Amino acid sequence: MIGVSDTLGDVAEWTFPGAPGAVRAARHAVRDTLRSWDLDGLSDVTELLVSELVTNSLRYASGPIGVRLARLRVDGVSRDGVSRDGVSRDGARPGGGAPASRSALLVEVSDPLPDPPLERPAGPDDEGGRGIKLVACTARRWGTRRGRAGKTVWFELPLPG
Repeated sequence: MIGVSDTLGDVAEWTFPGAPGAVRAARHAVRDTLRSWDLDGLSDVTELLVSELVTNSLRYASGPIGVRLARLRVDGVSRDGVSRDGVSRDGARPGGGAPASRSALLVEVSDPLPDPPLERPAGPDDEGGRGIKLVACTARRWGTRRGRAGKTVWFELPLPG
């Protein structure tokens, strides 16, 4: 791990090197954070989807990979001031997309490559090509957005309760 930006409150954020150990480190960071938030029930699916997105970043981009988790409340705003539509008090758009109506876990994976990921057909014997489709089929909502230096792929999972 290159750095931990924040792991307090409703937001946790890390930066991982563009190296093979990034996938494992990201899974562990996500699992530990969800456990500390009493969201163990979301751990398996969140780890799986984060693994797919970090693997894509490693395969196609070079440079650091950012992973960010944010718990969004029923009103769509985390205690840290980030709304479900991605607008924070300072005007940043971390989540993007249209507002949803329930509490959610917002997960973002960022890398330096500006090109969005593409869904591609995968044959039964192909070892790749299923990651984005898995995100699309599993997440409540998902999308991509370009940043100043790269892109972010994000998805939402409903919070229990």
